[in-house]
Amino acid sequence: MNDGTQAEQRAAQYLQQHGLKPVAQNYRSRFGEIDLIMRDGATLVFIEVRLRRNANFGGAAASIDARKQQRIIRTAQQYLAGLAHTPPCRFDAVLMDDNGVQWLRNAFEA
Repeated sequence: MNDGTQAEQRAAQYLQQHGLKPVAQNYRSRFGEIDLIMRDGATLVFIEVRLRRNANFGGAAASIDARKQQRIIRTAQQYLAGLAHTPPCRFDAVLMDDNGVQWLRNAFEA
């Protein structure tokens, strides 16, 4: 199991401990991939997991640039197109580094 897979599993466990329910993991479309899709009550949450060993290149948060955000948004739109109705949604990020886990709710807007 690679570091990215372990980070996603750790993030999923962390979020479940905070009340979120798993829906899907590693959802792929032609636009990209969403690491985790979970429910927070009635809200569908699309989650990007980022692992950084050090902050030399801006850390985990800086790695979710505008281009990456657009790929996540387009992939989420494709996922939502397959649902019977569109629930409330948000985009979160779980950042992991040597200092631990940081959960950013509403990390960016669609």
